[in-house]
Amino acid sequence: MVILGLDPGTAATGWGVVSAEGSRLRSVDYGCIRTDAHTPPEERLAVIARALDGLLERFQPDAVAVEEVYVGGNPRTALAVGQARGAALTMAGLRHIAVAEYTVSQIKTAVSGYGRADKRQVQLMVGAVLGLAEPPSPDHAADALAAAICHAGQGPLAQRLRAAGVRG
Repeated sequence: MVILGLDPGTAATGWGVVSAEGSRLRSVDYGCIRTDAHTPPEERLAVIARALDGLLERFQPDAVAVEEVYVGGNPRTALAVGQARGAALTMAGLRHIAVAEYTVSQIKTAVSGYGRADKRQVQLMVGAVLGLAEPPSPDHAADALAAAICHAGQGPLAQRLRAAGVRG
């Protein structure tokens, strides 16, 4: 299974592609889509959408895993993230690719065992889980890889174990 993980944002949308074969996970590629703050919002979203479409075409993922929007202290930021997330959901929908959404806490727990892990801890654990020589950078890409890892851990066996009350 090939999973495209996304950490959406209008300034930077992190992406990471993970291949899951049985219990083995490997990083295929990762990076970050950046837009200029002085560009009108509709053009920034178009840049993100076109780049995501290119990634979907290139990697042909079986699923897309996306971070849910966190509405913390800044509603304006949450709105911008939601718009980038909408572009991602639209592009996946146009290609009929299933989308799974996870909270930041779920993603952090999946890779580090701790839902409040900081950015560096997530980078280090993603690197370790995927057997990378160095932690992935930038942190947006690491977060996207973490979303893909989280999705890989949601397969049928993991779901059956959770339903049976078995915790890892």
